[in-house]
Amino acid sequence: MLIRVKLSRLGETQWYEYAVRFMLGGVMTILAGLIAKLFGPIAGGLFLAFPAIFPASATLVEKHERRRKEKVGLRGTQRGRDAAALDAAGATVGSFGLAAFGGVIWLVVPTNVPVAFFGATAAWALVAAAAWWIRRVSRRMR
Repeated sequence: MLIRVKLSRLGETQWYEYAVRFMLGGVMTILAGLIAKLFGPIAGGLFLAFPAIFPASATLVEKHERRRKEKVGLRGTQRGRDAAALDAAGATVGSFGLAAFGGVIWLVVPTNVPVAFFGATAAWALVAAAAWWIRRVSRRMR
């Protein structure tokens, strides 16, 4: 699948769909803070890494793709499921990058915070891009 940006798709999302995403993200952040207060920052950090908006995002992607197909008179159920599955694959690839980011932060922050931040950002970008590329190549080989 070719990655591209379609700004026209931004208009397909209703204001309340954005509100749901922000609300879920806020609720997960609050829960992570409470867990950190009760069990310490390491436990809180694990829960802060939870992809809070992914469930809302996957359902919105599915709904929008299904509607798009139904507008032209086709059943969009399978297309919606496939689009949500691709979204989930992207979230999985992104989680590898997040793990790299967290690992670099954990190792480098005690000695140099700015270097840790920039190094972790670079690690995230490299690992996520490599994971995407590996997934793409492995799918071609099937």
